[in-house]
Amino acid sequence: MIDLDTPYALSAAHIAQFRRDGFIKLKDVLSPETLAHYGAEITRLTIALNTEQRPLEERSTYDKAFLQVMNLWEQSPLVGRFVMGQRLGRIAAELLQVGGVRLYHDQSLYKEPGGGITPAHADQYYWPLASDRTVTAWIPLQAVPEAMGPLGFYARSQSVEFGRDLGISDESEDKISANMARHGFEFVSGAFELGEVSFHLGWTFHKAGANVSDRPRSVMTVIYMDAAMRLVPALNPVQANDRDQWCPGAREGEVIATRKNPVVWQRA
Repeated sequence: MIDLDTPYALSAAHIAQFRRDGFIKLKDVLSPETLAHYGAEITRLTIALNTEQRPLEERSTYDKAFLQVMNLWEQSPLVGRFVMGQRLGRIAAELLQVGGVRLYHDQSLYKEPGGGITPAHADQYYWPLASDRTVTAWIPLQAVPEAMGPLGFYARSQSVEFGRDLGISDESEDKISANMARHGFEFVSGAFELGEVSFHLGWTFHKAGANVSDRPRSVMTVIYMDAAMRLVPALNPVQANDRDQWCPGAREGEVIATRKNPVVWQRA
């Protein structure tokens, strides 16, 4: 069944777990048929629109981690239908405990065979947003065994301020991983079954291993924010870039209601 809109049976225990740990992995969120139907187009566009042509050995740690293409929803009506799906949007809103969510942007992540680690980081370093009511849905388009580099999370790290000023880099991997270990934060990692989707807060620290398999790891991500989210002044150049790219025309102090940030799901 190709279905993007029916509600997922999210329980009070799921919401409590997410609030405590800053992430959750949910099984059977999307059917194999749905992932095959939309995943082929997502993968095709990622390969076609990617601009990274250097061999892996010539790239930085960041560039070895994955090929990435942003806002595929604007490139294809089929991908647009996927990104605006009510099922994922409702899960995001219920986990965040907000009345609705907007799109911040989408991002495909294609970790090539032999692709390197994704260093430890927190996504919200890049975002000029007024609150922590942000969540990323990490949606594998196939099963992800350990050898392909599944995403892992530092449980309960969403309140840790150390490392929030570090972008994805060798430095972030070394410093954040060491700080997490020093303070005893559990790193939770493991394979993703087909149809399993994770959701993590913008300030939850996370990372992924290298892809040591002979197959690519194709993943789609959708970043949601509270529908009432306001823009704040950029704290660094990458936030200024994100503001200009993903929130064009938004004004500081006002709700980010631009053409690129439609409401995906709203409670009736």
